[in-house]
Amino acid sequence: MLGIFEVLLFLCIIGYFFNKERAIDMVDIISNRVQEAYGSFRLPSVFGPGTDAQPNGGFSTYSMLKRFGEAGRRQRQLNVDNDRMVRQQSLFHIKETPIPQVQPELKPIPGLACPHCSPAESRPQLSADDRRRSAIDILRVTTHAGEQYARVHNPGKFDWGVWCPHLAQATRVRRFSYPQVAGAVLPDERVQEALDTAVKESINDKRAELGLAENDESFDEDRYYSEMLRSHERRAGKILIGMRSKISNLVLRITSWVLYKLLPCFMSGVAAHPAQVDMIKRAIEKHPDVPLIFLPLHRSHLDYIMVSFILLNNDIKCPLVAGGDNLRIPVFGSILRYDGAFFIKRKIDPLTGKKDHVYRAILHTYLQKCLTAGHNVEFFIEGGRTRTGKPCMPKSGILSVIVDAFNDKSIADALIVPVSINYEKLVDGNFVREQLGQKKIPESFASAASAIMKVLKARYGLMRIDFNEPFSLSELIKSLRKSDTAHNYTPEMRRLQHKPSSSSLFGTDVVQEEQDQQLIDNIARHVVYDSARATSVMTTNALAFLLLNRFRDGAPLSILVEALDELRAVLNGVRDLGFTGSSEDVIRYAADLLGPGLVTKESRNGQLFVKPVVMIPNVIELSYYSNCLIPHFALESIVVTCAGLLKREAERNSSTDRHDHADEVTVGRRALLAACMEFAELLMYEFILCKPCQKLETVLENTLQELCLREILSQPEQELTEDQVMARKLAHNLECDGLDVDDDELDDYFDDQHNSTNGGGGGGRPYRAVDDDVTRIHFPAETHCNRLVLESVLAPFTNTYSAVASSLHQLLDGNAMVESEFIRLCIKEISTRVELGDCKYGESISTDTVRNCLKVFEKRSYIETTNNSGVRLVSLQPPFDTMAELQTIVQQVHTFVPV
Repeated sequence: MLGIFEVLLFLCIIGYFFNKERAIDMVDIISNRVQEAYGSFRLPSVFGPGTDAQPNGGFSTYSMLKRFGEAGRRQRQLNVDNDRMVRQQSLFHIKETPIPQVQPELKPIPGLACPHCSPAESRPQLSADDRRRSAIDILRVTTHAGEQYARVHNPGKFDWGVWCPHLAQATRVRRFSYPQVAGAVLPDERVQEALDTAVKESINDKRAELGLAENDESFDEDRYYSEMLRSHERRAGKILIGMRSKISNLVLRITSWVLYKLLPCFMSGVAAHPAQVDMIKRAIEKHPDVPLIFLPLHRSHLDYIMVSFILLNNDIKCPLVAGGDNLRIPVFGSILRYDGAFFIKRKIDPLTGKKDHVYRAILHTYLQKCLTAGHNVEFFIEGGRTRTGKPCMPKSGILSVIVDAFNDKSIADALIVPVSINYEKLVDGNFVREQLGQKKIPESFASAASAIMKVLKARYGLMRIDFNEPFSLSELIKSLRKSDTAHNYTPEMRRLQHKPSSSSLFGTDVVQEEQDQQLIDNIARHVVYDSARATSVMTTNALAFLLLNRFRDGAPLSILVEALDELRAVLNGVRDLGFTGSSEDVIRYAADLLGPGLVTKESRNGQLFVKPVVMIPNVIELSYYSNCLIPHFALESIVVTCAGLLKREAERNSSTDRHDHADEVTVGRRALLAACMEFAELLMYEFILCKPCQKLETVLENTLQELCLREILSQPEQELTEDQVMARKLAHNLECDGLDVDDDELDDYFDDQHNSTNGGGGGGRPYRAVDDDVTRIHFPAETHCNRLVLESVLAPFTNTYSAVASSLHQLLDGNAMVESEFIRLCIKEISTRVELGDCKYGESISTDTVRNCLKVFEKRSYIETTNNSGVRLVSLQPPFDTMAELQTIVQQVHTFVPV
């Protein structure tokens, strides 16, 4: 009881002290006592000074503190409400404001038709949306099955194409009519005339064999004529059976399904641009009755079927494909034949040296009948696969058949479609054996089967196919015939013309007039130039180019990344890159794909170090991938190489003058451009430097200007007097009127002070600098390394040419050699130079480059190539059959070899 009383008493005391009013009184008493003690404790007045509540800012009580706290809370709540209202209004404003349409950058589509040769109004135009599209992997996109097909056709929930997309794709592609025209070939008038000509030649050969005169009646000519006619007719039938195509819708579909299954086993993808396919479809819609002529650059045997594979799966009629008769092997040859291939001989009677009139007539007639029947045609404009990685000179035989069909009104027109094909890693292996001068291993069933098994076990990366914009053959012919540059060349341009091939796979020689031959050759060169410019740059191309031309001794990964970034910036907008992602990932991927046989990787100081393998067999294979970019930099390399040689000559000429030796060495612009023309003439069979509708001089001047803009070279602006400006304007007007006025005479007339102390040439060559070459080209020290890189681009070719020129002494004293044997001697000479260190470019060992050099020497009349019973012999021509003349030739060629 007592405990309960104590608890109640304690609660009463606590209640008394914690009563609200009592607590306020206690706070007031404590506050007053503290204020009395210190006298300076004040709280800021809530109402501010001078108010009625506290006129003197008196001491604050608990009530005042409470009011102050409540006012602060109300103010903070008001601020929060205001902020919330502002945010709501801002969000409402953002929602109501229209979203700006940010358009992606318009991507440059490679392979657009030449604006000069193909008027814009006749070409299928690309919309802005088309230009924003990217390449796709056609192995993972099916136009007749899967999600894309379902969105367009709405097949329903139970569409079997969802579970079997590749089989559905193969069965749902569009069917086309492929008429067989072989039966109409032999009765054709052209073939009958060729048979009659062949029979008459056989009769003449028989008379010569028997030693009979032409009017000797003892020879029964009529009976022999009938026998030979039957013999040639039987041969014509065999030729036609071996040549004809048996293209079949069924086999095309089966092949398509097989490729869908096999290609992913060894390739990471097959990239193609959908906008390019749409260009072809628009061209077909605009010209429904005009045949398409597909002209791919040839790199691999896989090229034969891949173009048809893409066209088939995009509902475009597959073409008949011209293939070499070396592919007419058991099983595989039959498959290609039913896929559209027709087989023709690589050379037309190379052993006898005579024209096979029957074969040529059958080939010509068969092609014309195919075009008339509505077939599309595909053939490789280079003739065969490139062995060096860069485009080859065109073979214009089959193209001449198409032009002839257009000229004789067999077809109203044709749409030319250049095609560019590139691989990250070549499926066919390499061509090192052939480049070293060894014979090619012929194709067979066993070798083909073995190659397929080997391919399926390897990894070859990405394949890229680019279709250029179709252009009208009739418009191109019309444009080239009107163009002044097609026939009215300057003397320099006239030297750059070359005779079209007449003995190649496509050498039908159906057009005999020189003017028409030059026209056909111009069309072929235009196609090769366009296709080369549209070829996508793959990862392996970029890495191999950097390693062989800039980092031949290797480089750390960080340095390679910077170099690849620079290369991508240079190629941006000019060449299409077949890869994306960071440069570091690209380099690692390309190095792994090329393998340790071509590129080695090691760790140095904790960083990855990448180095090319420069042993002779390996570097030749690596150069194959690097050479894809060589044509892009060929013009720049020509200009920089010529500028370097003129600079060295100027330094030698001024070395005896100590005052001039201290000055900066420059070269004359006119002398530089003249040297570039000489260098370009030397490389006329290596590169197509400009389109036939362009002048090489203009292209070289533009290249020099571009190099000056990039500060690799520099050309300070020249200050001219008023008289000089007027004189140059007068010269320009006279040139426009067709008069040839030399600027030298005008400059000498208006100014006698144009003398240069730093000469730009010497040796009596046509590009020797003259005193009035006022415009000077300077060499910025900051870009010296860039110039060395550009000089190295063409250095392997000039080293090969120098070795071939030095080997000409083997032909002295009237010594004629078999061409193949002389080529082996040249390869041996280059190999010796590489082993001794006189040439640091192992890729200079190239049979193709040696052959191209011999063509240049033959055109310059240094050598003569004759056919003796099917054997090609090489000999020196007078007056170049002396040692003194040979030394001059060697010096002229060696001039362009960089130091």
